[in-house]
Amino acid sequence: MLSSFSKYQKLTDDIVESADQSFSLSDNYQIFPTTKIGKIWNVVARHLASAFGWFYSRIILHVRVIGKEKLQAVNGGYFVYANHTQPIGDAFIPLTIYPVMKFYAIAGQANWGIPFIGKYLLPYGGLPVGNDIKQAAKLLQAIKTVIRDKKGVVVIYPESHVWPYYTKIRPFPTTSMHFPIQLNAPSFTATSTYQHSKFFKRPKMTIYIDGPFYSDQGLSKKEAQAQLHDEIWKSLSNRAKLSNYSYYNYEEIK
Repeated sequence: MLSSFSKYQKLTDDIVESADQSFSLSDNYQIFPTTKIGKIWNVVARHLASAFGWFYSRIILHVRVIGKEKLQAVNGGYFVYANHTQPIGDAFIPLTIYPVMKFYAIAGQANWGIPFIGKYLLPYGGLPVGNDIKQAAKLLQAIKTVIRDKKGVVVIYPESHVWPYYTKIRPFPTTSMHFPIQLNAPSFTATSTYQHSKFFKRPKMTIYIDGPFYSDQGLSKKEAQAQLHDEIWKSLSNRAKLSNYSYYNYEEIK
């Protein structure tokens, strides 16, 4: 049960644990459905999740999206970097913003241990972070397929851990920029911000889409990661300043 008051030692702490935090996938897991039934369920699951996303985001979270038209600036696959502030919403809101059949999100394997969502929804839109070199290679190949072949969308939450209603941007490593640079693909940011509501205790939620951002292919990989990281960080941080209401309180333990 989440409380409205959370304590942390570091900004990288995981303060919300899933139902089975130690859950891990077997090496032979399938990222994309291969059977006829699996492909049919892929369509059904995505549209059901999208329908729930529209209800949950508009009725419960009071979400407004600004800048969605900027996504039309690119013709192929792209990445989206977003701050991680909604335990449930971050799994469903993207399905109301990006093409339903082309949306994927990188997620830790513990999420596959979440009841129902982990079994029936994540297998069709989730790209599991690898726990070893073999699985990491499998993830990279899957992302290549999404970006190049499917011309899809890969959402990345570089902060890794969800902090409900947190109104600032937490540190994330330059290695988070690995995939856009590896595939020479554009990136966008989707910044969730929170504003006071006149009618509800829960704040209104405004998501700002910005971009596209491109890496400098003339730089070394390490330099390109740092350059793109700074652009993504600046975009997220500037938009985060538009939050004017703290629904959850966070206190650092010193």
